[in-house]
Amino acid sequence: MQLQVARIGKPHGIRGEVTVQVLTDAPEDRFVPGTEFVVDPASAGPLTVRSARWNKDILLLGFEGVADRNRAETLRGAKLFIETEELDEDDDEGWYEHELVGLEARVASQAVGKVTALNTMPVQDLLVVETPDGKEILIPFVEQIVPEVNIEEGYILLTPPAGLFEINEEGPEDPETRGSDSAEDETEPEAKA
Repeated sequence: MQLQVARIGKPHGIRGEVTVQVLTDAPEDRFVPGTEFVVDPASAGPLTVRSARWNKDILLLGFEGVADRNRAETLRGAKLFIETEELDEDDDEGWYEHELVGLEARVASQAVGKVTALNTMPVQDLLVVETPDGKEILIPFVEQIVPEVNIEEGYILLTPPAGLFEINEEGPEDPETRGSDSAEDETEPEAKA
């Protein structure tokens, strides 16, 4: 099984470096020179890390065979994967996205949705939970809000602050369109005399 660890962003500079969205908790271990990644789309890879450095909060990678901005531009949007066999089996801190996706999200004993993704962000990771009515809710993946992750029983327990689930909902319906397809549509047209 493959695990996505990054997504390539825009080129940086003229020497073939690219920005990457880091999707792993251990970038300093994953992105070392000489590491080879499986790439999606496959036509863009495999890619071997030539250089890795941070520019403020953004990781910049250079790859072997990518020496200029034009070549770097062709990599934009590509996803970098490692084989899960390469993962440290003793790494029991945190969870990988593939472990979380599909877990039921619960508030107390009530199911409120399913985990569909984990967005790894520089400051804070976010769980993406899809509610039964199809809405996506972003949940800060912190112990205060996600106190329990139970992989064996297939759920996460949430203690969301008030309003967290409502924040992504749309505003009230437009009063001019509200009810346009309800009572009026159900009444039969008047017969013409």
